[in-house]
Amino acid sequence: MSEKKQPGVWEGFKAFLMRGNVIDLAVAVVIGAAFTNIVNSVVKGIINPLVGAIGTQSLDSYSSCLKDPCTGTGDTATGIRIMWGSVLGATLSFVITAAVVYFLMVLPMSKFLARQAARQKAKEGAQEVIEVSELEVLKEIRDALVAQRGPGNSRN
Repeated sequence: MSEKKQPGVWEGFKAFLMRGNVIDLAVAVVIGAAFTNIVNSVVKGIINPLVGAIGTQSLDSYSSCLKDPCTGTGDTATGIRIMWGSVLGATLSFVITAAVVYFLMVLPMSKFLARQAARQKAKEGAQEVIEVSELEVLKEIRDALVAQRGPGNSRN
């Protein structure tokens, strides 16, 4: 009785790593991490000071007191605070990231793919027109040959 050898764990792992989409995903994660640093810098360097023109310099300091007395900061704080400023900062970072990804990556790529699909469709349409016109020409030649033979000379 012959037994089929199952691939080992190492071979399966190598096959998994060599798939193209795993490498693409790894590149995307690295680029995304670098891009996150840029967006966080924009939020901390530009957005927070703009918000600071209205209130404080840091969104993290915005909070509401849920249970009095809310005094102190850090470990010495008393009461229960809801730190909604940090949530607002994270939300702004997410919205900016999503907007940049959409407008600089997704939208141009979808337009490029749509143009490419339109070109391919036009190319296929032109090929079909050429094939149809060749068929029509062959029919006309056939009809001309049949007409030259006359009505009594047709061989079918």
